[in-house]
Amino acid sequence: MTVATDTGLKARVHPSPNHGPRKTGVPIDMVILHYTGMKTAEDALSRLCNPEAEVSAHYLVDEDGSILQCVPEARRAWHAGRSFWKGQRDINSRSIGIEIVNPGHENGYRPFPDRQIKAVVALTKDICHRHGIQPWMVLGHSDIAPDRKEDPGELFPWDRLAQAGIGLYVQPFPIGSGLFMQAGERGQPVEAVQSMLALFGYDVAISGEFDEKTRLCVKAFQRHFRPEKVDGVVDQSTIETLNALLRKLPSLT
Repeated sequence: MTVATDTGLKARVHPSPNHGPRKTGVPIDMVILHYTGMKTAEDALSRLCNPEAEVSAHYLVDEDGSILQCVPEARRAWHAGRSFWKGQRDINSRSIGIEIVNPGHENGYRPFPDRQIKAVVALTKDICHRHGIQPWMVLGHSDIAPDRKEDPGELFPWDRLAQAGIGLYVQPFPIGSGLFMQAGERGQPVEAVQSMLALFGYDVAISGEFDEKTRLCVKAFQRHFRPEKVDGVVDQSTIETLNALLRKLPSLT
């Protein structure tokens, strides 16, 4: 189709009917990265363009690095679902969604090819530049929906994006023996960790009880920022990595 895409990169348009108007007055200030979680790219594209599925994304990046635009950036694609970040729940109205072809955890999760990541880097960088999106607002689906989603998963190379100036990233603190807390524990240390996670952006209540929601938020954080070990247990590595990230937020500098 000879329709211009929003990005200046080499891309083709493959329209999806699954979109609507963005909420008036809401800026586009987030990029959300997903994996498709289906066996083939063709299956994924078919679902993203099926009116009955009621899901879509602005872009689809195949394993060979090719880019399809399915929804115009000015429109509200249906990619985030029930989600939350930094007090906001209508993530679809304020974000650009990028689906990255990968079978996902249920269909043979595997590393992302180099040419695919190069395309994701170029596309994300282009979007962030055009919309003025801040590094800490480039996130995975699992960050905004930790109780439902795992994508793009622990194999996604967030460090590659960071090398290109995309996303908020620090070198994870080495994993050691320091066990701080886990599910079922209570007290001020739990409240402190919950406060840190909430300040970073996760949807966690500051209750002092290490409940299931807290555990899932810890796992989501680890999956993105400390992927070597994703277990939902707060160890010294998790605490130190989270601390280092918080220090990079502008409100804390």
